[in-house]
Amino acid sequence: MREAVAGPRRGRTRSRFVAAFVAVATVIGLAGVVGGAGQANARIGGTQVGLQQFYVNGCGMPQVKVRAWKRPGNYKTVILLDGMRAQYDYSGWEINTNVQEMVRSGVNVVEPIGGPASFYTDWDAPSNFNGQRYRYTWNCVITNTLVRALDARGFRVGPSRKYAVAGLSMGGNASLVIGAQNRQNFDRAASLSGYNFLSAPGMHTALRLAMFDVDPKPWNIDCMWGPPWSPRWYQNDPFLNINRMHGMKIFVGSGNGLFGQYNALPNVFDDLFKGSTLEFLAFTQAKAFEAAAFVQGVPVMTYYANGTHAWGYWQDMLWNAKNRGFFH
Repeated sequence: MREAVAGPRRGRTRSRFVAAFVAVATVIGLAGVVGGAGQANARIGGTQVGLQQFYVNGCGMPQVKVRAWKRPGNYKTVILLDGMRAQYDYSGWEINTNVQEMVRSGVNVVEPIGGPASFYTDWDAPSNFNGQRYRYTWNCVITNTLVRALDARGFRVGPSRKYAVAGLSMGGNASLVIGAQNRQNFDRAASLSGYNFLSAPGMHTALRLAMFDVDPKPWNIDCMWGPPWSPRWYQNDPFLNINRMHGMKIFVGSGNGLFGQYNALPNVFDDLFKGSTLEFLAFTQAKAFEAAAFVQGVPVMTYYANGTHAWGYWQDMLWNAKNRGFFH
């Protein structure tokens, strides 16, 4: 009898420990977003094939700068979303990776620029902590003014005549939600080290802490989707949008937090104490998303490997997706 009672107790103790560990890892890990984990390797001035630069209406924000690469005969166009420290001069994708070279082998590449800490969503109000002068309206830009501008420039290509959207970190979970909720324009979405289960324990607090230190800081996360109990948090959780992804191509990639080929000596401290924790969190969220998608009958193309929260790994993930036919 003692055995029968002790077993469940041990199970409950383990469950509480796991839940507490996940919550703590979430807070510590996402706080690492603001630490700049990941080594940058500037590549601006790379391929000039089909390069265009233009601006689109910001839906109430200032105009949004777009850099894009297009070649006649290409079979797909992908819109690439940046991470939490997005800049206003160039996308992190152009600064740190060579993925623009995909234009040479069938895939047009589009990079909207700006939106630090925006999560590429429409905010409820301007962030009052840092005196933001306008409300973020990134969902409107991506799904409305950007798509219209791309259509006018001939970027809607391929048999399906729809776009792909992909992003890293905050841009990863945003890509899944944008794709799932705008099926008229998107038929595939990819999340690279994204946070695909925003309803998990500790995520609200973790994101709040992370956004306190993103320039121009501090951002008030309650101005984004409201307080933690607001339904908008659930509307923007990829995990709770899986039912809208039937018939889409979905790609989820993540490192496992272990050091890999892009972890170099100058960055060991950030890579270990920020990048590793952050990527392990993304890994657990990717696995949870993959399992939920399987249960709901949504196939997911996955990529897991050694690696931390760093640009070299995101470059590899996107090329892996392309080489395996994700954009076809």
